[in-house]
Amino acid sequence: MTQTLYFSVLLIALCSLSECIQRRYHHINMNKTWTEAQRYCRENYTDLATVNNMNDMNQLMKSVDNSLTRLVWIGLNRSSVYKWKWSLGDPVKYTNWYRDSNGPDDCVYMRDGSWRHQDCNTNMRFICYNESSKGFIIDGSSVSWRDAQIFCRQHHTDLTSVRNQTENQQIQKIMNDKHIPEVWIGLFSDSWEWSDESKSGFRYWRSDQPDNRGGSEDCTAVSVTEQAQWHDAPCSFSQTFVCHEDNLILIQMNLSWSEALRYCRENHVDLVSVDSEEIQFMVTKVIHQSSTEAVWMGLHYYCQMNLWIWIRGEAVCYQNWAPGNGTKLMNCNTEHRAGAVQSGEDHLWISLPQSQQLNFICSRY
Repeated sequence: MTQTLYFSVLLIALCSLSECIQRRYHHINMNKTWTEAQRYCRENYTDLATVNNMNDMNQLMKSVDNSLTRLVWIGLNRSSVYKWKWSLGDPVKYTNWYRDSNGPDDCVYMRDGSWRHQDCNTNMRFICYNESSKGFIIDGSSVSWRDAQIFCRQHHTDLTSVRNQTENQQIQKIMNDKHIPEVWIGLFSDSWEWSDESKSGFRYWRSDQPDNRGGSEDCTAVSVTEQAQWHDAPCSFSQTFVCHEDNLILIQMNLSWSEALRYCRENHVDLVSVDSEEIQFMVTKVIHQSSTEAVWMGLHYYCQMNLWIWIRGEAVCYQNWAPGNGTKLMNCNTEHRAGAVQSGEDHLWISLPQSQQLNFICSRY
């Protein structure tokens, strides 16, 4: 009993040790146009670099030899369609519009709990999100949306995302308590898209960019000499570039859970452990090519302890179970079970016999 209790406490302690590294960046010291660079990255890695947040930006810059180049291509280019995006890079799933429309230079503020769009140059108070404290912070100054974004990134994490109704209510309560009628939030509209079709809304433009000088600057370059800030530039320019290599790979082979585990360990690193919302989002990006209704992940039921654990030994802290799944098993010794992610729209987790034949996702690092 004492050993069981100790092991359970140890597993819980391990919840906070997982770190998500979504991708690896590779600086290619060859001068190519943006389209040529895109083709090279797709043939040799995953794609031209996508950047989801400041941590990604810092990792990208570590890969660049600044003695060899001044500008490097990344995978952001201009499209003809304007879409809403979060400054933090979160997917836009929840909205609470008073009126919804979008176009050039539209940014979003909250008033009376609902969202409204406004010219981004309008001065307004704003609300930041701090990742360390998991808290929302309203600043008293009145600035443009871009200046609010700069302030939040310098002093906290970013302008806040509002991912669900609970967060919307929390922010409105803070506004009411401080008697502040309206604040910028991190939602904005632009027509820029990533080469790998990622939905990331993270942008790191220099203050006067993008300016589309001459009407033909449809691709994005990072300035190595200007604190990694972004410029729009003609796609025909020839310069070095950064590719990214995703850390997850879908294997379109139908194997049992044990066979999938062996394959991943022999050819990559391991079956994926989906131990955070960020990794769950990474899984949803690769799972759409699956040929089975669910795919194996590195989750299995450990009969001796009567609990679900990840293959690396971590407890299941983050969970995304479908109703009726993820519970304790009564006769687990007669039927070994493992966790799979549904390939359908919600990508929920389900419990299946380990003998079932499915596609699976391996981690590369």
